[in-house]
Amino acid sequence: MSALDWADALQSRPSAVTVGKFDGVHIGHRRIIEQLRSIADAEGLETVVVTFDRNPLEVVRPDRAPLPLTTNEHRVELLREAGVDRVVVIPFTKEVSAVPAEEFAQRVLLDGLGARVLLVGDDFRFGARGAGDAALLRELGAPTGVRVESIDDICFADGRRVSSTWIREALALGRVREATDMLGRRHRLRSTVVRGFQRGRGLGYPTANLGAPVEGFIPADGVYAAWADVDAGRFMAAVSIGNNPTFEGVPQRTVEAYLLDVDLDLYDRPISLELVDFVRPMHRFESLDELIAQMGRDVDTTRELLGADAA
Repeated sequence: MSALDWADALQSRPSAVTVGKFDGVHIGHRRIIEQLRSIADAEGLETVVVTFDRNPLEVVRPDRAPLPLTTNEHRVELLREAGVDRVVVIPFTKEVSAVPAEEFAQRVLLDGLGARVLLVGDDFRFGARGAGDAALLRELGAPTGVRVESIDDICFADGRRVSSTWIREALALGRVREATDMLGRRHRLRSTVVRGFQRGRGLGYPTANLGAPVEGFIPADGVYAAWADVDAGRFMAAVSIGNNPTFEGVPQRTVEAYLLDVDLDLYDRPISLELVDFVRPMHRFESLDELIAQMGRDVDTTRELLGADAA
C-alpha cells in the first residue's frame, strides 16, 4: 500500500497548482497566489495550493525544524482570504517523505488534482531525498501538455527575498513592524484566557493571561502595543511577553494583555492579539513601586503608538 493512496480520492479538475509550506502567508506568498490567480483566470482553471500539515523538517530533520508562524487552521484561512479556490493539506509523515518524486507528481499533482499549470520556484524540491524539481515536472507533464512556470520572487530594496525565515528572525528580535511589512498584516497571537497569579490586578493593571499553547510564533520577551480582539469588541492592549523577572517562581514564558480603558471578565474566552510595535525589553525592577510606575509609562506609550495606528 502506498503512502499516497488517499490521493485517489482527490477531485481532479483542470487546475493551476502551486506547492509549498506557505508558513505565515506573507507578501511573497500572496504574490505567488496573485500570479496563480492570473494564470487560472486567463485559462478558466481552478486555483489550488498544496501544502503540508507541518514543516517537512519536523520529520526528516527535527533538530533543524523552525517553529511555525501560524497554525494550520490560520494558514488555510489566510490562503483562502488571498483568493485560493482550494487548499489541499497533506499529512507529512515518514512514509510520505519516502515517496519517489515521480509518484508524488503523478498521483497528487497530475492525476489527483488535474493540474494543467504548475507554478513552482526555481529552487523547488520534492519527493524522496528532494530528487524532484521543476525539470522533472516539465518532463512528466509534457506528454499531456501540462505547463510549468516559475514563481516571481518579491524582494525588498536591499535585495533580500521575503521569507518566513526572515520574519521569524525579526520577531525573535522584537521587530514586529518589520514583520508586519513582510507579512502584509500584523502578526497575531491567539488563545483562550486562563486564570493566572492575578498579580496585575493587585497592581492596578489586570491582565488577560493567554493559556498554552498560544497560536502563533511568540516574539522576543518584552512589552508590546497591540490590538486585542475579544467577543466584547476590539481594544488597545499593552502586552507583556516573558517570565516576569521581577517576581519569583514564574517557570515559563507567559503572554499577558492589559486591555486599556475597560475591565472585562475574559476567563475561558478566546482572545486574539495583533502586535503593532515593540515598547520596551523586559526588566527586573527592584520594587513594586518601580514596576507600577513603569507599567503606567508602558500604557501611555501604548496609547500613543496605537493612537497613531489605524485599527
